[in-house]
Amino acid sequence: MKRAFAVATLATLVFAGSANAQTASYIWTGYGVNVPGSSKCPTYQMKINIKVVGDSVTAQFQQEGRPQRHFEATKDAQGMFRTVAALGQGNAIQVSGKISDVDGNILLDGYCKFGGGLVKTK
Repeated sequence: MKRAFAVATLATLVFAGSANAQTASYIWTGYGVNVPGSSKCPTYQMKINIKVVGDSVTAQFQQEGRPQRHFEATKDAQGMFRTVAALGQGNAIQVSGKISDVDGNILLDGYCKFGGGLVKTK
C-alpha cells in the first residue's frame, strides 16, 4: 500500500512539474535574402512555427513548395538558442535566435538567409 501511494505521489509531482513549464508559440513568415552564390532567395517564401516549453525550443519550418523540416534546441538564461537543422541529402542550415516573453528573432542561415522578428501567437 505504501509503495502504491509513493508511486502515485511521484506521478503527481512529475505531472505538476511539467504542467508548470511555460508554453509559448511564435511565428515568422517572409522571404529569403541572398548569400554569396545565390540569386533567387528573395523569391523563396518560408514559414517558421516555433513552440517553446520551458527551455525547450522546437520548430517546424517550410519553404514554399518544399518538404517541411524541423529543429530542436535549448535556450539559455538570456533566451538565446543555436542549432543545426538537417535538410536532407547531407545538407543542413544553421539556426540561431532569441526568445523573450513577448517576441524574439530567428535566423536560418545556409543556402539563403531566412528570418527576422518573431510574433508571439499564444
